[in-house]
Amino acid sequence: MADSGSGYDVAVVGGGLVGVATAWGLAREGRRVVVLDEGDRAVRASRGNFALVWVQSKGLGLAPYAGWTIRSSNAWGGFAATLKEETGLDVSFQQPGGFHLALSERELEARALVLKRLHNQPGIVDYKTEILGRAEVAKMLPDIGPEVVGGSYCPLDGHVNSLRLFRTLHTAMQARGVTYLPSHRVESIDKTGGEFRLVTAKGEVRANRVALAAGNANMRLAPMVGLEAPMKPERGQIVVTERLRPFLNHPVVTLRQTDEGTVMIGDSKEESIDPSGLTLGVSATEAERAVRMFPLLGRANVVRTWSAIRVMTHDGFPIYDESESHPGAFTVCCHSGVTLAANHALTIAPMIARGALDKSLVAPFSARRFDVQETG
Repeated sequence: MADSGSGYDVAVVGGGLVGVATAWGLAREGRRVVVLDEGDRAVRASRGNFALVWVQSKGLGLAPYAGWTIRSSNAWGGFAATLKEETGLDVSFQQPGGFHLALSERELEARALVLKRLHNQPGIVDYKTEILGRAEVAKMLPDIGPEVVGGSYCPLDGHVNSLRLFRTLHTAMQARGVTYLPSHRVESIDKTGGEFRLVTAKGEVRANRVALAAGNANMRLAPMVGLEAPMKPERGQIVVTERLRPFLNHPVVTLRQTDEGTVMIGDSKEESIDPSGLTLGVSATEAERAVRMFPLLGRANVVRTWSAIRVMTHDGFPIYDESESHPGAFTVCCHSGVTLAANHALTIAPMIARGALDKSLVAPFSARRFDVQETG
């Protein structure tokens, strides 16, 4: 617990999904926690999430990421139930299994090749992702269009209500006594006398430990505590339709029907850091492909579309680190803030509460892997 005269046990920098999941987990460990959030002027990736809890094809290029993702997927049911128990809010977690659909034989062959490469990696965790033909897909997704030739299916895939998850985590952490300070952009971090001092425009906050969970802003913050967070932000766009009859019982990697009936269409990738722009050609391409998969969408009205900046490391995999020069400082950084929320709350937060990361579990995700890549 906090030393005499210290402000907090842990200061979490970042009030998005990664930060609030970590803060809630720390509060469950009995720590006094403050969340320093830039607020609504921040480039809020958490409001532009696609809300998939996704396993299939995770881990190509870094085998331990598959096991890490499966760990979170397996924990998600209990995580959602605990959040509902504590807040009364239901994040609508569903795990019916998900699809990656192919619109040509060439696409299906390419998909099968990706999965083969994934599963042939040394040290990969074996998880059930199978290639299904059109007839098998149609049994589970009867509204597919004539161009769908098949797809890959993984029973571990699921999804949640995207906006309700963000709200629920904020409600849960504050119910557990976490201090939330919006409009507190961290300008500098110093460590003196065994204590971190975080300077913001609205004053100084002191804590025994610091968890940097500020998304792309970790690029700026990590060097202040002797760490690195190599990032390459991307813009993604999402299209949302009017409410439709339930027809999509399984999420597709670029398409999902929410518990409220709307359909979210997305998965674009653009090298842009302006969240205010929309590229109509990108939205049109997303929508056109969605209609080819499910022709009934051709009659649906679009009610809104938005773009957001993805939190993306250089290789797309998470970064979890602790500082050698500033003991007690940690980075928690990833793109898959929804999928990995259960891990951040239930696995990473207890490690930070204890003061050390479990190297056997998270060593593959250190930013030191980039040094090896550059010198190799």
